[in-house]
This record gives sequence, structure tokens and C-alpha cells, in this order.
Amino acid sequence: MEDKIIEGLAYALPALVTGAVAYFMFNSFVQQDNNEKKFNALVEKKRESLPIKLQAYERLLLFCERINPSKLLLRVNPIGTDTNSYLHLLISNIEQEFEHNLVQQLYIAEDSWKAVVGSKLAIVNKLRQVAEKSENAKELRENLLIDYSQVESPTETAIAIIKQQVRKLL
Repeated sequence: MEDKIIEGLAYALPALVTGAVAYFMFNSFVQQDNNEKKFNALVEKKRESLPIKLQAYERLLLFCERINPSKLLLRVNPIGTDTNSYLHLLISNIEQEFEHNLVQQLYIAEDSWKAVVGSKLAIVNKLRQVAEKSENAKELRENLLIDYSQVESPTETAIAIIKQQVRKLL
């Protein structure tokens, strides 16, 4: 009886070892195949999302260009001579542009979004500061153009950050 047990183990042991090796090799193959599929899906997802991200960066760059005070003042002329009405017209124009591009924050890096929002707020604050010192809309416009001809606009900083993020994407 003992011989039969040893003989049975002699047949079963190599079969068990071969089965275990086959199981681990098959499991490794399946795991590698799953990892390859995940990697391919990630590459495909990035390839599909790149145009959307680039479009979002383009729109925010355009937003920065449109709210740049030197360009904004040329595009939005005062209706009358009242400083406050011109100030409100400029700010409402900026807010309208901002609301139009608000959803783009989903597709861009957080640093870029913070730079865009920061430049918008800095420009609005500067508009208010200069408006307090101006007698009429024409003077407000002139003072703003003089101020922004001497210093860099906050939008330039935001544009530089946007360009840096786009370079990282590409």
C-alpha cells in the first residue's frame, strides 16, 4: 500500500508542479495583457482629449487678449462722458467675456486658471482705482492707456503661463 502511495505521488507531484507553473505563466500573461489594454486605452483617451484641451487654452488666451486693457479700451468706446457708466461698461464687457469662457476651466491646468482669474481681477481692480481719480470717461481712458503703457498688463503673465502649459501638453 505504501508503494502505491509513493507511486501515486510520483505521478501527481510532477503534474501539480507543471499545473502550478502553467497557472502562474497564464496569470502573468493575462495580467500583462490587461496592463497593455489599460495603457492603450489611456493613450487613446489622451489623444482624444488633446484637441479639447488645446481649444480651451486657445479660448483662454483669446480671453486674455480681449481683456488686455490697451485692446479693451480701443474696442469699447465710451458712450458718454460719465466715468462710472464707462467703468461699468468696461467691467461688464470683461465679465461677459469671462462668463463666456468659464467652462474652459474643466480642461486646463489649475495654475493656468488661477492666472486667468487673477489677471481678470487685477484689471478690474485697476479700472476701479483709475476711475476714482478720473474726472470723465475720456480721462479714464487716457489714464488707463498711460498706466498700461508703463507696466506690463496682468494678462501678459497669464498668457505666459498658458503658453507654458501648452508646451507641456505638446
